[in-house]
Amino acid sequence: MKLGVFVNDYKSTVETVDRLTAEKLGIIFIQNGVFHATIKDNGKASPILDKSANFYALSEDLATRGLTNTDVDSRVKVVTYSDVVDLIFNDYEKLIWV
Repeated sequence: MKLGVFVNDYKSTVETVDRLTAEKLGIIFIQNGVFHATIKDNGKASPILDKSANFYALSEDLATRGLTNTDVDSRVKVVTYSDVVDLIFNDYEKLIWV
């Protein structure tokens, strides 16, 4: 199964995402979830980024929070709303929101 996961929170999603498995996993950071793509706790990246997945962060939500593409971890691709629509229709069979 190809699973797309929308992550819109920073604090309470790591354990949930750790339990997910799929043939192809895509994690799309939106709203406050974009902090997973940028914030470093004690110099370490978010543990979600250690998961074997494709990572995306919504550019509009980064900008709303005063962040830029240069603030984003190199494992995360910055995408637009249009790109997210393409991911939904072309890359992932199932979608969930955590």
